[in-house]
Amino acid sequence: MDEQLAWYIGGPVLGLCVVALRWLLNERLGATRAWADAVALRFGGVHAWLLLGLIAGGVVFGLAGAPVDGYGWLTDTFTAWVVVPILVASGVLIGYGARLAGGCTSGNGLSGNAALSPAALVATGTFFGTAIVVSFAIEALL
Repeated sequence: MDEQLAWYIGGPVLGLCVVALRWLLNERLGATRAWADAVALRFGGVHAWLLLGLIAGGVVFGLAGAPVDGYGWLTDTFTAWVVVPILVASGVLIGYGARLAGGCTSGNGLSGNAALSPAALVATGTFFGTAIVVSFAIEALL
């Protein structure tokens, strides 16, 4: 499990999922709705399966003995017993912020752009532009 899925496989598969969900179920692909439905105790449909898949994937990855690493000083300094709760809390805060903002980057980038939503196109351009500027700024400082 040391290598991630190649972009030329993962990208088309995600694209096919977006198209299939829209054509077959008239639904958008996005993780924040799955969490919102769970918090509101509305289980059922594709969002429940997405949520279960996200949780099950993390559990399987953890049970497979995968090391918790790749988070810089956090994983270099602390054990997994400290890192995992920090990552879970961070995920909850990110999910809350994404829901408060009306969607996440993946939902805008995948489903919104596929629907040619002007707001999603602007949002995705902003996400990528900000990421590029920040990565250059960090590189210049370090």
